[in-house]
Formats: sequence, C-alpha cells, structure tokens
Amino acid sequence: MNIYTTDKIRNVAILGHGGAGKTALVEAMAYLSGLTSRMGKTEDGNTLSDYSKEEIKRKISISSSIIPIEWDGYKINIFDTPGFFDFEGEVEEALSAAGAAVIVVNGKAGVEVGTEKAWELCEKYKLPRIIYVSHMDIDNASYRQVLEDLTNKFGNKIAPFHFPIRENERLVGYVNVVSETANRWNGKDVESMEMPDYSQAYLDKFRDTLMEAVAETSEEMMERYFGGEKFSDAEIRAALRTNICDGSTAPMTMGASTQCQGAYALIDDIIKYFPSPENRTVKGINLKTNEIYDADYDFSKAKSAYIWKTMVDPFIGKYSLIKVNSGVLKSDDIIYNVDRETEEKVGKLYIMQGNKPIEIKELHAGDIGALAKLNEAKTGDSLSTKNTPIKFGKWEMPTPYTYMRYFPKDKSNIDKLSQALSKVSTEDITMKYVNDAENHQMLIYGMGDMHLEVIASKLANEYKVEIELTKPKIAFRETIKKNSDVEYKYKKQSGGHGQYGHVKMKFEPLGDNDKAYEFEQIVVGGAVPKNYFPAVEKGIQESVVRGPLAAYPVVGVKAVLYDGSYHEVDSSEMAFKTASIQAFKKGFLEASPILLEPIESLKVIIPDSYTGDVMGDLNKRRGRVLGMNPTGNGKTCIEAEVPMMELYGYGTDLRSMTGGRGTYSYEFVRYEQCPADVQNKEVAERAAKAAEGFAEA
Repeated sequence: MNIYTTDKIRNVAILGHGGAGKTALVEAMAYLSGLTSRMGKTEDGNTLSDYSKEEIKRKISISSSIIPIEWDGYKINIFDTPGFFDFEGEVEEALSAAGAAVIVVNGKAGVEVGTEKAWELCEKYKLPRIIYVSHMDIDNASYRQVLEDLTNKFGNKIAPFHFPIRENERLVGYVNVVSETANRWNGKDVESMEMPDYSQAYLDKFRDTLMEAVAETSEEMMERYFGGEKFSDAEIRAALRTNICDGSTAPMTMGASTQCQGAYALIDDIIKYFPSPENRTVKGINLKTNEIYDADYDFSKAKSAYIWKTMVDPFIGKYSLIKVNSGVLKSDDIIYNVDRETEEKVGKLYIMQGNKPIEIKELHAGDIGALAKLNEAKTGDSLSTKNTPIKFGKWEMPTPYTYMRYFPKDKSNIDKLSQALSKVSTEDITMKYVNDAENHQMLIYGMGDMHLEVIASKLANEYKVEIELTKPKIAFRETIKKNSDVEYKYKKQSGGHGQYGHVKMKFEPLGDNDKAYEFEQIVVGGAVPKNYFPAVEKGIQESVVRGPLAAYPVVGVKAVLYDGSYHEVDSSEMAFKTASIQAFKKGFLEASPILLEPIESLKVIIPDSYTGDVMGDLNKRRGRVLGMNPTGNGKTCIEAEVPMMELYGYGTDLRSMTGGRGTYSYEFVRYEQCPADVQNKEVAERAAKAAEGFAEA
C-alpha cells in the first residue's frame, strides 16, 4: 500500500445496530476499491473484518477491526465495529481513533436502539456522520419510513443525498440530490439514466431541504437564496461539507451492500465531505514543560501517537494498533512510552487489514498503523520521543458490571488459565478478573452474559483451557446483636504430655462493622498467664475468617478474656488457642448472630417511558428508590439502594425491559442486616454442604 499524507486520509467508523449490515458494507467497499477480488459473506465466515474463530462461529462482529482501502488517490481507514451492546468497549476504542462515522440503518427494521446509541456516540465524540440505509433490495424495506423516523428522532439535521429508484419493485438505481441526476447500477459500475417521473417530486422536496441547509451557512448565502439565485455545484458541496463537518447536517444515502449497490456513492461522499485529520484537533501535555501540546495531526511537529487497541493472537503475536497524532513515524524509529517510561525500537511498521499485517515504511500524522512486540505497551498508552514526551488523555471506557464465578475444569490448568486471562485482558480492557480471597472464589467481569460466554469460548478454543462459569457467592458478613458469656475448657490426655487450656470470655457487638474484631483481656490474679494472651487472640483472629453461622467473614465483634485456668505442665499456646476458637464459636452462636449483606448504590438511566417498569422491578429486588432526576433528551436517572444479591442478572433484565436503551452503574455503600428468610436459606445451604462433606476449607 502507498504512503499517504495527512490531507489524503479519512478515518471512518462504521456504526449501527447488530445485524444492520455493517460488515457487508465494509466488504462491498473493499471489493469496489480493488482490495479483494470477491466479496466475502458473514454467513460463509470469509469476511475481511470478522476473522476470529468466535466471530466466524457466531456470525457477528465481536472486535473492532481496521480495513484500509485506497480510492482515487485517498486512503480510507475503515473501522468495522460490533453492533451488540456486550462489545461496546470495542466501539469506544474505534471511535477514539476515528474522525467520522457512517451509521448503518437496516431499511427493513428501521431505526433501532443501536441506531440511537450510534448517534449518541457521534455526539459524544463530535464526529461528522452519514446515514447509510442498508438492505434496500428487500421488498418491504422503506427508505421513506426510515427518513421519517430519523427526522422525528434527530430533527432536521437529516438530509437525503441519494434516494432509491425501483423498477418492477426491484432496486435498480438512485437519484443524486446534489447533482440532480439519476443513476443506474450495472454490476459494480454506475451509469446515467433518465429521471423517472415519480422521482421528480421527491427530488424537488429533498433539494429544497438541502438548499435551505446551504443557505444557512452564511448571511450572504441566505440573501442569495431568498433572492432566488441558484448556487453552483461547487458552492453547494463546499457549504454542505462545512455543515457535515460541524455536525449540523447528516447526509442520508442508501444501497444494498450484498449486491454492491450504493457503496460507490458512499465512498465518494466520504472523500468529498468528511474531514481529513488535518481538519481535526488533538491535544496532549508536554511532560517536560507541563504545557498543553497542540499535536493537531501536524506532520511537521515532533512525532507522537497513542495505542487505541491491542491485538493478541496465540499465532501471530501481539500488535499495538496506533494513531499517529503528529509527525511522521518511520520503521526503526526509537519511541518513548510515556505511561511505562520505557524506550523501544519500532523495528517494522505495519498497517493491518483485519488480522493481516502489511509492512510499510512510514505513517504520516492522522494515519492508522500497528507496531509489533511492544512488550510493556497497553491500550491507551501515549508514544512519543524522549526529548518531547507527550501524554494524551485516555478515553472513557465503559465499566463491566456483569460478573460470574469461574474455575478451570481441570485444576492442573490454573497457571495456564492465569496466563491466558492475562493475554485476553490485554486485548479486551472491558474484561477484568479478580481473586475474591475472602469468599474463596475467582470472579470474571464483562459487559454482559454474551461477553462472558465469548471469553470462555475463546479461552477454550484459542488457549486450550476450559473454564466453568457459575453464579457467584455473595460477600455476606456475620456479626452479633447481643452479648454472651461463655467458658470453654480444652483438656486432652493421651499419655505423657497432655493439653490444657481454660478460658472464660464475653462477646458483645463492637458497633463498628469496618473492623473484624477487637480483643481485650481483664484477667486478674494470674488465672491465665500473660504469655498465653497472644494465643487466645490468635484463636479469635482465626475464628473471624470463617464465621460459625454460615462460614462468612465475621465483623464487629468485641471479645473479652476475663478469667480461666491453666496447668503448669499441660498448658500450651496451642491449647489456649484451641480453647479460644471453641469459646468464640459457642459465644458467637449464643449472641443472636445475624448475616449482613452488601448494599449497592445503583444508578439507572432510562428513557422516561420505561420509568414505571424499572421502578416496579427495583421494588421486587428489595430496592429503595432514593430519587429520580431528569438528565435531558427525554431520559431519567433513577437512584436507588439495592442488595447486591438482587443485582445478579440485572443487566440482562434491564435490556429486556428497555429494549436495550437502559444503562446502569453501581458501587458498594455499606453492609446491613439481611432478611430472616435470606439468612435461613444461607445457613441451611451451609449446613447441607457440611453434611455432604463439601464445605470449603
């Protein structure tokens, strides 16, 4: 592939609802540009951008991939992104490097929740956008209905640039509203045709809408418009480009990607109307001077870049996908990783076509490429020179809240699993795994159930280690509500030296659930010698790790040693520690023990129309609604406190209730006493496990 200067580059993300036809559109664009000799199909598992085993098996996009194409002296870096919400982190990564977006809308299904989310992301990243209506070759696809729905949803920003021409109910061509011409598809070529009579009325209507948008770009244009003066094609295109780049106009086009129809016009519009990187800004901090550094994709400045995605493959190795923010990056350059404070030699420089690396000599500012084998580099790291160390801000990634317990099916694979998870988490930064030592479980977090299933499948197929996913244990705590006074005498004689330890202890609520226990001794007269006090406390310390009620950690207990006895020969630290453990167990169970459950502070953002359903569901989950606050754009934020155990599966249920439009977040706030029925169930389960011999150590 040729080397392209900044002004000849376009970075475009393909967004939309799952199944809208994003990957098919990318295939059509690659085929038209000559990158491929035939179009791949998702159903056949032979597309450029869906290359992983999981994507081929599930026939969906799971990771964002980059497909660069060449077109009439320009380079378009196309980011094919997933449409399923479990993989929204991949979309965020792509958008951090994109400069514009094409939102794909299924002409049959119309505006879906994924369409709305794509629009919101474009607003968040201030990206120019084009709407592409796909599947227009299907009988019941309606361009007019999609246009109406988009206009109702997003206002008069929607401006049709092309609309379909049908003959005998077959899609055969399109009308170009800007040039006022009719065009027929002939294979991958486009030919002129006569304007159908029925299309003229639509053309006049859409043309008026465009001319109003053009007129609004300046007072002079407005005066000419009202004076009845016609604008030239060059003036129209220049004005529309200004409007598209500032987001005040969103052009709408259409096609049938599998028939390679509509992609030609779309590529043409991407070149004409979308900004090159030199028309966008990017800023960092010069760590030497502590001043803002205006990188702004200026090729003449010191080289800088950032890693927007990491690819880890068991066969091809690790690639750090970068966007050059300033300067020109060349093979054999020495780069400085600002975040890791390490210098590494670039070696070879690549561009990626899906998972296929292609060597290239240099990358200009604004271009997308890849570096191999940067050992310590991670997604989000800033790269520059040591003389001009530039740190760029990291984009906001969604937090994973869906979690499950996991363990290897083969216990001998624990080390292998740890290494595999480390590699997967390097590539997928919305996945995390933690060791919950207190509850003897390993937890894996993701964006949803499908995300966790994909991770498990990937571990099995690519890293040859299988895991089992189960419902996680809730991190309950045990404490007491009343006081107790107990004694325990540990006496063991088996010939020769025996064991003797005798303690009298009081237990009471500490009133502070942030502390596990507090130990105090008030022994008088030497009933228990001082040298055994540490052993008694050691017994308490071990006892609070797994409580007597249901084997959960104990909190908020005060233990007071006030009396006891000893034997000059048989007493030992072990004997007093054992007596202390047994006294704790007895005293704890006599002091009205209770289970405490974790309470989470939950925030749910939903469209106003779903408020009633979500509130009702929270009540069923023992939630306490604290408030409802409008967030704008017809949405409400519900704040509530909900027991952690009731949030299991909440992400899936919320999507079901809101059609995928609801989002949520939560954080721990405190522990409080759980209801008697919950406590009784946990205690019964603990007893059943103990009886079966499966109680965890």
